[in-house]
Amino acid sequence: QVQVVESGGGLVQPGGSLRLSCVASGSIISIYGMGWYRQAPGKQRDLVATITTGGATNHYADSVKGRFTISRDNAKNTVYLQMNNLKPEDTAVYYCKVDGRSIWDRKDYWGQGTQVTVSS
Repeated sequence: QVQVVESGGGLVQPGGSLRLSCVASGSIISIYGMGWYRQAPGKQRDLVATITTGGATNHYADSVKGRFTISRDNAKNTVYLQMNNLKPEDTAVYYCKVDGRSIWDRKDYWGQGTQVTVSS
C-alpha cells in the first residue's frame, strides 16, 4: 500500500502564512510529478501548483502566482507548499497528489486533505 499524508493546515488571518507538507510512504518505489490541489465548499477540485521530478519546472494557478511556492525533497518523498499573503478565497481543503510507481503499477495517489481557513 501507498500512503499520502498532508499536514500543516489550520486557521490563519488574512495576510498570514502557512506551510503545507505532504509525505508519500509505503510500497512506493519511484515518485514523478507531485502537486497540490484545493477544493472549496460547493466547488470542484482545482489545481494549485505542480512540480516535476527534479523540481526544475513548476506550474501555478494564476490565483496563487507570486504568493505560493511549491518545492520538494526527494530524499524524504515530501512536497511542500509555502503559502504567503493568504486571502479568504484561499480557504479550502488542500489535497496532495503524487504520481508514483509501486511494486504493482504507476498511478496517481491522493491524500485525505488538510483544511486551510483564512479568516479574521
